[in-house]
Amino acid sequence: MQSTASNNENQEQRVLDSAVEFERRFHFTEDTENDTRRNSTVSINNQNEDTTDTSTTASRRDSTTSNASSVAQNNLQNLSEGLPSGWTMQLAPNGRWFFIDHNERTTTWVDPRTGRASPMPNQNTAPVTNRRPDDDLGPLPEGWEERVHSDGRIFFIDHNTRTTQWDDPRLSNPKIAGPAIPYSRDYKRKYEFMKMQLKKPTNVPNKFEIKVRRNNILEDSYVAITTVPRVDLLKTKLWIEFEAEVGLDYGGLAREWFYLLSKEMFNPYYGLFEYSAMDNYTLQINPFSGMCNEEHLNYFKFIGRVAGMAVYHGKLLDAFFIRPFYKMMLNKPIDIKDMESVDSEYYKSLLWIKENDPSDLGLTFAVDEDSFGQTSQHELKTDGANIPVDNSNKDEYIQCVIKWRFVERVQPQMNAFLEGFSDLLPLHAIMIFDEHELELLMCGIQNVDVKDWKQNTVYKGDYHANHIIIQWFWRVVLSFSNEMRSRLLQFVTGTSRVPMNGFKELYGSNGPQLFTIEKWGTPDNYPRSHTCFNRLDLPPYDSYQQLRDKLIKAIEGSQGFAGVD
Repeated sequence: MQSTASNNENQEQRVLDSAVEFERRFHFTEDTENDTRRNSTVSINNQNEDTTDTSTTASRRDSTTSNASSVAQNNLQNLSEGLPSGWTMQLAPNGRWFFIDHNERTTTWVDPRTGRASPMPNQNTAPVTNRRPDDDLGPLPEGWEERVHSDGRIFFIDHNTRTTQWDDPRLSNPKIAGPAIPYSRDYKRKYEFMKMQLKKPTNVPNKFEIKVRRNNILEDSYVAITTVPRVDLLKTKLWIEFEAEVGLDYGGLAREWFYLLSKEMFNPYYGLFEYSAMDNYTLQINPFSGMCNEEHLNYFKFIGRVAGMAVYHGKLLDAFFIRPFYKMMLNKPIDIKDMESVDSEYYKSLLWIKENDPSDLGLTFAVDEDSFGQTSQHELKTDGANIPVDNSNKDEYIQCVIKWRFVERVQPQMNAFLEGFSDLLPLHAIMIFDEHELELLMCGIQNVDVKDWKQNTVYKGDYHANHIIIQWFWRVVLSFSNEMRSRLLQFVTGTSRVPMNGFKELYGSNGPQLFTIEKWGTPDNYPRSHTCFNRLDLPPYDSYQQLRDKLIKAIEGSQGFAGVD
């Protein structure tokens, strides 16, 4: 009996040692290890009671495991499809799949494609919902088909070329993904030349602190910038603090400050600017701003300083102006073509006059001007009300109308704006740009190109381009309107604008910093952002709809934060 007991103990110890060694090699969890030891002990006890039954059961189990292993090995190539570069998968002796990262020389039960652990053998797992996300991205190109992989990821079949791919072909459709970035090597050279012309200030502190309240950001910023003892202080590193908020500004808060301040400065409610006749987002100077604010010229000088600070520090304003505004900054003549994008009806009228004889219209060198419901007459030249417009002087009339419409009515405001702007940048430094480039310099690109965005994004924390969470994320972005894409961009980077040459030129606190998505948290968390590093912390959500809902709520409730950013 003692000999038998001793043999049993030795056999049990060998089994346990084997289990521990297997756990060490393949990173078994503690629960799995306990299950292995418990099953081993039960197996040994049963062996004492019924050796024949145990032998038969073991034989069947070995046969089953062998068959399962054989089938699994035959399907290995199909199962390995879509693994990141340098990854393979193998079947453990217990029948469970594990994954090998040859880049880091590590193994894991977690499938890098889905972020989920492989199921235990004979484990009843919830089946992957083989259903497309409920969204409307528009039709696929001719000959394309969308399918769902067995692991839940969506892939696309091009029946024209008989190929498959993970990327949605609609990313190449500018009507869905946004117009392509108009890369300009010439603009980049001009920008670098301008930066070389800007002299850094001397004998100034390392940073200039601006402390503001979110609900009073315009007035607080106005006081801080207009009362600065030396203008050169505005050229030092900007250190922004929002009252009653914990945060360290490594660049993200400065971008957010420019963004929020732009919203207030250019809000037509304050009467300094107004929308053009064509839309409700392109701005022009309000010629009657003095009737809305007696200090309007001081405010225009302040706005000019803020615009100059944005260009000097490489930030962007959240606003777009009519083309004549940029031409006035560059001291360029404004022509009839510029009227088309501002007021199409006025443009058509002037164009008809240019192409026809206006003698029978009864026009004179005077125009009616409406001001708060009161109509007054403005003479375009001396005694203009008594000078009829005919075929001989119609070109002069058109030029007088354009000059009055875009220049004369707002000249004092523009002069004040340029005075403030030149406090930061000498005006000759921007003369190398044309009006389109100046708009990009000050305001960036308005439309977001999702394809360019995706191509210039990096992933961290087990995420990669073909991970199911990342697939869902870009599908959500593709389903967004341009406004929501801009708001997402603002949530993560602090600005809603894209640099001139696209997402590859995004800047963070330490220089160039691509848009980054990192795995973080649990499905119960909302996404969070680090604007200083252009990084989105994205939890591994359980479904496309959950990711979409959480992301939208995070974007809509993003003002204010706690922690280092």
